[in-house]
Amino acid sequence: MKFKVILEEAEEGGYVVYVPSLPGCVSQGETREEAIENIREAIEVYLDIDDAQIETEIKGKKAEVVEISM
Repeated sequence: MKFKVILEEAEEGGYVVYVPSLPGCVSQGETREEAIENIREAIEVYLDIDDAQIETEIKGKKAEVVEISM
């Protein structure tokens, strides 16, 4: 899976990086390389929703969990 990220130089130094397609998925780093590695980790955490969270979200609703591949 590929994501486009925005890498910006921070005013106080270093870099801020975020993923427009994943609201709230933001990270930073002192160097470009560190910022990119950190956003990779942030994306993994962002996308790693456990089954208990999913069950809580759909409890009491007419909903089901369906897995899809990209």
